[in-house]
Amino acid sequence: MKITKLKKFVLSKIEAEIPATLSYHGVHHTIDVLNACNAHIRRLKIPSKDAYLLRTAALMHDIGVMWDYFNHEELAMKFVKDTLPGWGYSKDDIDKVCGMIRATRLPQSPTNLLEEIICDSDVDYLGTHLFYQIGATLFEEFLVYKVVKDEESWDRVQIKFLNNHKYFTSYGQRFREPVKRKYLLEIIRKWGWEKEYQHILAAN
Repeated sequence: MKITKLKKFVLSKIEAEIPATLSYHGVHHTIDVLNACNAHIRRLKIPSKDAYLLRTAALMHDIGVMWDYFNHEELAMKFVKDTLPGWGYSKDDIDKVCGMIRATRLPQSPTNLLEEIICDSDVDYLGTHLFYQIGATLFEEFLVYKVVKDEESWDRVQIKFLNNHKYFTSYGQRFREPVKRKYLLEIIRKWGWEKEYQHILAAN
């Protein structure tokens, strides 16, 4: 159950068809999520069949963003259902892959370990030294798609998300959550919003 051929197929498709306006959702993000999943697979000794399905979901979880920015999980699941039977995946396999993709839709809603892993992997950077670097590419993308209008509105979105988000895996809770919380407090203090967000500061 090697993922190599599927990986080449999916990444080539994304690279060829993804809009230039997508600075965050691209081949690099897909590879980052796959790498984070692989780290969890090694750490938790995930069985090979489950690992194969998790890697499949990681590769395909955002492919729908090429066709619809705001409803991409649904289109990714449609693509999975249309494509994976030709790659030898059973209906049960496809249902599991779709479950993982569905779980990444915000707010994240995992119901099992594999779904928890892909949810944490999808936003792994929030708890790493790459927070600002990768976040800048999402900010740029949000400006293009009019999700935010400027840096201040972007940081308000970040504060709300970072405060409400939680990591599901034990690794994420132990190693990513504290770093993510540090960035949350940094953003609040950057703008001098301590009084406005004192409830967050008090909880941290």
